[in-house]
Amino acid sequence: MSNGKEKPEYFNLRPEVEKQYGYAHAVRVGREIKISGAVSMDDEGTPTAVGDMAQQMKNCYEDLRKVLSHYGCTFDDVVVENIYSTDMPAFLNEAAYRGEIYKNHFPTGTWLGVKELALPEFMIEIEMEAFISD
Repeated sequence: MSNGKEKPEYFNLRPEVEKQYGYAHAVRVGREIKISGAVSMDDEGTPTAVGDMAQQMKNCYEDLRKVLSHYGCTFDDVVVENIYSTDMPAFLNEAAYRGEIYKNHFPTGTWLGVKELALPEFMIEIEMEAFISD
């Protein structure tokens, strides 16, 4: 991941929520950025768009855009995207929306159907890795 000289740079999108749950939203080491899974929540950590897969997905991507922007990146810099969903058929019905996110190329990734996410209202969680180009 690094040559040992870079120090991790941590970023919190919602510091209080992330402290409560025990995670940082992103960590940059060198030119690599690891981004924790985004879920559909407000700034207090309350689930939003309950029962609405399409809107939850859009909310996840909006938070991920904010994290990428913090590092001067866009979705073009994403090299890995993993999606976890409690309702894979509903996700698959909305998956074409990703074409609005990835205009030039899709990243590598995995889509997994899971029994549950952190809170029962969350239907989708999206995590990413990005690479800062020269």
